[in-house]
Amino acid sequence: MFDKVLIANRGEIALRVLRACRELGVRTVVVHSSADADSLPVRLADEAVRIGPAASRRSYLNAAAIVEAARQTGAQAVHPGYGFLSEDADFAEICAENGLVFVGPPPQVMAALADKSTARALMSNAGLPLPPGSVRTLPTVGEAQEVAAEVGYPVIVKAAAGGGGRGMTVVRSAAELPRAYARTRAAAQVAFGDDRVYVERYLADARHVEVQVLCDGHGNGVHLGTRDCSVQRRHQKLIEEAPAPALRQATLDTVAEVALRGALSVGFTGAGTVEFLVDEAERCHFLEINCRIQVEHPVTEMVSGIDLVQEQLHVAYGTPLRLRQSDVRLSGVAIECRVNVEDPDRDFAPAPGRLDRFRPPGGPFTRVDTHGHVGYLVSPHYDSLLAKVAVWAPDRDAALDRLDRALAEFDVAGPGVRTTIPFARRVLHDPAFRAARHTTALVERLLAPPADDAPPADDAPPADDTPPAGDGPPAEAARAVVPDPRGAAEPGGRTPVSAVPAAGPTTWRNR
Repeated sequence: MFDKVLIANRGEIALRVLRACRELGVRTVVVHSSADADSLPVRLADEAVRIGPAASRRSYLNAAAIVEAARQTGAQAVHPGYGFLSEDADFAEICAENGLVFVGPPPQVMAALADKSTARALMSNAGLPLPPGSVRTLPTVGEAQEVAAEVGYPVIVKAAAGGGGRGMTVVRSAAELPRAYARTRAAAQVAFGDDRVYVERYLADARHVEVQVLCDGHGNGVHLGTRDCSVQRRHQKLIEEAPAPALRQATLDTVAEVALRGALSVGFTGAGTVEFLVDEAERCHFLEINCRIQVEHPVTEMVSGIDLVQEQLHVAYGTPLRLRQSDVRLSGVAIECRVNVEDPDRDFAPAPGRLDRFRPPGGPFTRVDTHGHVGYLVSPHYDSLLAKVAVWAPDRDAALDRLDRALAEFDVAGPGVRTTIPFARRVLHDPAFRAARHTTALVERLLAPPADDAPPADDAPPADDTPPAGDGPPAEAARAVVPDPRGAAEPGGRTPVSAVPAAGPTTWRNR
């Protein structure tokens, strides 16, 4: 195993990786911005290196500074967490050129899968089913119109270089398509430096189901079952659970098997997630492969008993996978809620501030991943995840009740601080969600104004599901005490290395 690993991230995921390393006897280096100088990961690391100011582009996205920090501290590997540089093939290649092991797939695999059009073609060749639409990108609006007319509206225009819920626009009629096509290309160019887009049929009433896979560099792989991530706002996940509920066992088995086949077919290594949409007839449609640890990985760990971050490190070190499929035993139900510092009453606007009170929940089978503490200043510079509350129970009803209890206990307060906990508890008590009849349209339905207040359909603007571009992973959030909601409310067909900025001054201190 490595002697020392550099953690190129912040917040709860940096702390999660640090703890996995410590249990393996691996020393850690945490890089940080000036805004995170007093963060919990920095306090607990064996060494900490300041790599730049608060702005992500000058710190957590500064590849040269990160590599220099690793070289100066003698780290052998870099764990990127999620977000930031975790799926940047150029960064993985830079690490390799500097004698560092990147904890993730090979750069060429990452590059292929980061291009959604290329990934669709590769997965189609591996036998995975795709949503009806274009496999290749569509350079003209005329071609986009042809595809949309063939597959039928609504469609979704997607950036080939997009990811994390960014670079997508839903189009509900032919009249909307030219504007949506141009707008998505322009937004993709700004966000990703790549304006290529493709079009596929938009499955409005579908479930978002993903499969966790682990693969090594010796041709071995296992899947760890499914997760349901259908509760999402503007393609950003809010609540996740394992296994995906209310699907036939045959569907769960099939989607897991094809996911692992697809990952192995492209030489994937490490921990990854293969994502699908599942329609009402339980037909599965491939979406993408994420080449990193996911925010929602705790629910898989809770039903499998497998530490995914430690397995990532073993695979990156070159150890053959320590599991076979027959070793994987899934038990019970785990559900996770993301606690974001956002105000649901103001369209989920960020609501950062200093935490005067911070008391996470506890109790049996309750896990809280967080970097928050009393006195912590939730920074406005990064995304808004403060904590993940995950629970396990033998069945789904018990897990839902346990999660609701845990969220009711979570006490977070500070001047101006608000969190998404009240809205999450509203979801937990929604009849469709309780019965596992929900789809990706659930949050939109809960947020919709009363019918009498809704604008006429003909006057509604085209839906734009592209969220604002963020700097990195969800990283900070909080809340006030919550009232009980029960007292209220495809090559050429269709299917049926960026430059490294100069490193700034780098300082570090031994721990």
